[in-house]
Amino acid sequence: MSTVAVVDAGEVQPRVNPDTGLTVRPTLGTQTGFDALEQAILECGPGRTRTISVGEAEETLFVLDGRGSVHVAGQTHRLEPEVGLYLPPGSEFQLHNPGPAPLRVVAVRVPHPESDPAGQDGQAAQPAVCRLGDQELEAATTQREFRIVADPGTGLRSATHFVGYIPTARAPEHFHTYDEVIYVLDGQGVMHAGEFERPLSPGACIQLPARTVHCLENTGTEPMRIVAVFRPAGSPADAYYPDGTPAYQGSQ
Repeated sequence: MSTVAVVDAGEVQPRVNPDTGLTVRPTLGTQTGFDALEQAILECGPGRTRTISVGEAEETLFVLDGRGSVHVAGQTHRLEPEVGLYLPPGSEFQLHNPGPAPLRVVAVRVPHPESDPAGQDGQAAQPAVCRLGDQELEAATTQREFRIVADPGTGLRSATHFVGYIPTARAPEHFHTYDEVIYVLDGQGVMHAGEFERPLSPGACIQLPARTVHCLENTGTEPMRIVAVFRPAGSPADAYYPDGTPAYQGSQ
């Protein structure tokens, strides 16, 4: 059975993928006993990668640092911090970094995605690019807010990709009905889950199995920001108190 875990991305041994030229830090997934989602930090040095294949999974990317471009499905899209990218199964892409700074992204793979219900035009899902600042700010429980990066409305059929904003007010203990992986972008905090407690800072990676009663507490003076992916898809506002009572009536 999967358990909650916190991994510091900076402490994960990097490896260079000889097939693509990417430096990879595998943070969460089978190596941490989690089969629902796979998270890794990818680093592209100056230059262009070789072709990267998504295979049968769905994949999301979110740019942490650096600038460059992605070449996918015959198109080129600019990449910069806080740009998200959805890649459907079968996608092949290349990253280009003009340098000199590295291009770093947090990547999440969704293995064994749901079957593709082709759109009304009969076309399969296409890659989609999202700039976080263009997305609507929505409300969740305990003054928390979020912006959707990708979900079934933009092609990501098996999961939801979002950025969450966590205020300094501590949320009550609660749970979600989805499996989730989280990357801390900004802020300081503590992950509470029963007797499990771990400090959090930028670069912390969290795996949170479905129905785990927990609280992600912001212990700093400014809002904490996270980027996360959960499956199955839904609203980040869907949360429940330990007795099963909905924690945020606005999502019901």
